[in-house]
Amino acid sequence: MTKVKIKYLLEEHSKHKVGTSITVHGWVRTLRDQKKFAFIELNDGSSLASIQIIADSDLENFAEIVEKVATGAALSVTGELVKSPGKGQNIEIKASKIKIVGLCDSSYPLQKKRHSFEFLRSIAHLRPRTNSLGAVSRIRNALFMSSHKFFQDRDFLSVQTPIITASDCEGAGEMFRITTLKEGEKGSSKDFFGKPAFLTVSGQLNAEAYALSFSDIYTFGPTFRAENSNTTRHLAEFWMLEPEMAFADLKDTYKLAEDYLQYVLSELLKNHHKDLSLFNQFISKGLIDKLEHVAKNPFEVLEYTEAVSILEKAKKQFEYPVKWGIDLQSEHERYITEEHLKKPAIVINYPKDIKAFYMRNNDDGKTCAAMDVLCPGIGEIMGGAQREERHNILVEKIKAMNLDPKEYQWYLDLRRYGGTPHAGFGLGFERLIQYATGMENIRDVIPFPRAPKQIDF
Repeated sequence: MTKVKIKYLLEEHSKHKVGTSITVHGWVRTLRDQKKFAFIELNDGSSLASIQIIADSDLENFAEIVEKVATGAALSVTGELVKSPGKGQNIEIKASKIKIVGLCDSSYPLQKKRHSFEFLRSIAHLRPRTNSLGAVSRIRNALFMSSHKFFQDRDFLSVQTPIITASDCEGAGEMFRITTLKEGEKGSSKDFFGKPAFLTVSGQLNAEAYALSFSDIYTFGPTFRAENSNTTRHLAEFWMLEPEMAFADLKDTYKLAEDYLQYVLSELLKNHHKDLSLFNQFISKGLIDKLEHVAKNPFEVLEYTEAVSILEKAKKQFEYPVKWGIDLQSEHERYITEEHLKKPAIVINYPKDIKAFYMRNNDDGKTCAAMDVLCPGIGEIMGGAQREERHNILVEKIKAMNLDPKEYQWYLDLRRYGGTPHAGFGLGFERLIQYATGMENIRDVIPFPRAPKQIDF
């Protein structure tokens, strides 16, 4: 018998025709005992939909199945594909053999159909079995794969940058320190690396070294922030996608960012409409229209100064007052995209004093070549910049951040030895998944969320 994933049986033009004998594996969603036969709804995680199994009483182990099998049990089913007389399904499986692979007792916490997301976070090891978290996982996988395809098709080299680092990319100091020192021991020289070491907040600085060797590269991996923030938008561990391009400027960066976002959303809309429909119906009304609008329409590019002017003229009271020099808050970003422009925006040339040391100073002496991509419904989804390639200016900026130039000597060498203008951006991958699904809490779009006081799994 051919082992088949359920999603391939349910395809509109499936190669598996009525009359075919197949084997499926999965977990029971429901079982209804009708005395002479039983209906079993089986799901294997490959799609949102389940397939119905018809178990006749003449099965050798029928009595054991109806007595012992409950929601959550794992089964292996062999049988024949037959036409279904029921509504909402074209085919079902008439079982000739059902093997109980794993029983599930009455303490199983997913007995009922609907649970709050807060409750599901407390059982993160089981929540992928629900419709909503299963759909999130498939969409996460689709965005992951299409991200790699986008950059691979454009001849970007994939680079794996270190998770353990001595460099603070953002200069914010919100880093997790790692150490082998015992309690009471002092002195970094006795530590494993002989100096303070941390979990990385970004792979960007290391990525620049490879961009200045291979021209176009990207890194995609876990990053960490020791930010004591219990909001729906923050995680202590999350994934970052960070492309970097040599011989490139700010415009090259925001054009790449726009092309990337429109590509991955278009692929999602084309290939994962059923999962998106779940979110469109139950999580975020109008989600699909919003994604189609972003995927098809050009983004608006505006200067930071222009953005501030728009906000100052707005007939709206903001929680955070607006003036030139502030870092735009989510409420500002959403007003610009949702109420003023009614489309995504790319804000460029921010005040240099509110941005990281590696961003290139503009000639006006006040701004730097930075950009943020803002989307309706979420605000900032990407941030990037042209990097400061001028050695002397970069040294001054490092010092101004109270960082030690000696610790960044390798980074400065990239400017001394064949340096070029270069640029890139960073995308918080979970922010993208939030946007694509409409999920409100970022902890619901990563398999095992890490946040303050949350590391149970």
